[in-house]
Amino acid sequence: MLPSPDLDDRRFQDLVDDAKRMVQARCPEWTDHNVSDPGVTLIETFAFMTDQLLYRLNRVPDRLYLAFLDLIGVTLHPATAATVDVVFRLSAPRPEPVVVPAGTEVSTVRTDQDEAVVFRTTATLTIPPRERTYLGTRGAKGEVRRRTDAVTSGERFPAFAETPAVGDVLLVGLDDAAPGCVVALRFDCDVQGVGVDPRRPPLVWEAWGGSRWERCDVDADGTGGLNRAGDVVLHVPATHATSVEDGLRAGWLRCRVVEPGEGARAYSAPPVVKDVVAFTVGGTVGAVHAETVTDEVLGTSEGVPGQAFPLAHRPVVVGADPLTLEVATAEGWQTWTETGSFAEAGPQDAVFVVDRTAGEVRLPPAVRDADGTLVLHGAVPPAGALLRVPRYQVGGGPAGNVAAGAIRVLRGTIGFVDRVENRRAGRGGVDAETVDEARVRGPLALRTRDRAVTAEDYEHLTRVAAPGLARVRCVAAPGVAEGVRVLVVPAAPADDDGRRRFEDLVPDPDLLARVVEHLEPRRTLGARVVVEPPRYQGVTVVARVSARSRARRATVEAAALRALYTYVDPLGGGRDGRGWPFGRAIHAGEVFAALQRVDGVETVEDVKLFAADPITGDRGDPVQRVEVEPEALAFSYQHQVRVVEGS
Repeated sequence: MLPSPDLDDRRFQDLVDDAKRMVQARCPEWTDHNVSDPGVTLIETFAFMTDQLLYRLNRVPDRLYLAFLDLIGVTLHPATAATVDVVFRLSAPRPEPVVVPAGTEVSTVRTDQDEAVVFRTTATLTIPPRERTYLGTRGAKGEVRRRTDAVTSGERFPAFAETPAVGDVLLVGLDDAAPGCVVALRFDCDVQGVGVDPRRPPLVWEAWGGSRWERCDVDADGTGGLNRAGDVVLHVPATHATSVEDGLRAGWLRCRVVEPGEGARAYSAPPVVKDVVAFTVGGTVGAVHAETVTDEVLGTSEGVPGQAFPLAHRPVVVGADPLTLEVATAEGWQTWTETGSFAEAGPQDAVFVVDRTAGEVRLPPAVRDADGTLVLHGAVPPAGALLRVPRYQVGGGPAGNVAAGAIRVLRGTIGFVDRVENRRAGRGGVDAETVDEARVRGPLALRTRDRAVTAEDYEHLTRVAAPGLARVRCVAAPGVAEGVRVLVVPAAPADDDGRRRFEDLVPDPDLLARVVEHLEPRRTLGARVVVEPPRYQGVTVVARVSARSRARRATVEAAALRALYTYVDPLGGGRDGRGWPFGRAIHAGEVFAALQRVDGVETVEDVKLFAADPITGDRGDPVQRVEVEPEALAFSYQHQVRVVEGS
């Protein structure tokens, strides 16, 4: 249980000492401070009575404590809603655009144990028809060679140079850009791309994003690295735009030769292409785990300062768009903007504040000045004016942090949409702040007062800017004078076997930008702040365990793997289950202990640790201890467990 902060931490002896110092300053002729002196007896008596009052004061109930926090502007943080990208798949390519309206509901599958988790799309998705118009090739240092006429006349052409080199490119031009679409490229190829492993070809697909080439996720490659006829299904970035290549304007995609990865091989001869056909088979749009309420009427104004209006639904989550209030006037609806505090507002400023946890809209107050005059800290709607909120979102919470592939239900009917799916896990869903958490944050907020000086200040303000973060750590930037590094880890769900995807532990650029924007005006003069994810030290455990009699080996293996992924985990690992500590090494002895606790394990025969790079997959030599840099976190990467029968 978190300790409750003391409103006054002075004790009996502190009060006695303070009183004696005041007596010495105001009455220096009194020099007899022995306990036998009547004056000292009176001091100790009043100190005892005051100490009893402080004891009772420090045990005020939660309601009064929250009232004290409210006086300094501290309110409970609301829940945040998880977001996820949802792919809408078409039943077949369509000659006309397919539109998925904003607010379309999708959900996970409802089971006997769990209710369905519902998401709603945040924007309108248009899936337009697209076709291939141009083809071309370009060597690593050469000119573009047009190949469109060749396939039209039935000729074949090599996709890359005679001896393919890193940087060779196959260009595919669409009739227009396909932002956020799922594009299928149907290749007619000869089996002539010699040397490569068809399962791991040294190729990447990219799309022109307006200012640079951006990588496309490959959903499926039925060509084995352009070595046979088949489809390559690409998820085109939302930034895809038309551009000019060799004087031809198109929505360009390209396939580029790269260095082979570990265990892969390079081309010794290029693939030969007969034709390429392109068509759209789906699209991707963002969705949020929250319900949108529109055009809610709050009531009418009484024309006095300090009014408060409850919302019909709560808690209110922080959405992508700021909350606004509309006040009816003779000229129409006047828009009021949300503010964090009325302190700097003038008498004519149309502002309001929202208590998202309580679901309440508060209008500007009037404060009586020292001379008795009333000072307005914001405008007051005229009496009888109607107030409404055009749009706000409610819901949120960690239930929205669903695993990849969990969303499979389209709640409704959209013509020609066959199915839905989420290729990435939902992220950012966090419960509302509890009173116990506010107890800890209150004194920190009182000390910080919206300024970043110490490491704790930076961490506190980062959580204010992005409550959906799972972990925040502030450290000094090495080699940079006045440099500050804020390391952030987003909330990422684990699969059923305890695994977390490495990509889910990397925060979105928009989230990093939001934190930087919040910290920039609050940092000390001269401080240089960098907000970034920590470095992750991958570790692979290769273990051999013996199973107890009558224990199923497959069950023991699954439980042992789950124990390893759960123990070496940036968010839920470590001894206390609150996340692997920053900079803490992984020891083979601790892994022995974690495996020995698995139900069904008789003995742990052997454990080897390998340092691994979660990006490239490279591994080091077997060791008994994997070092982790001081500001890095351990990450589980492809553990292996072999179960043998017990002796």
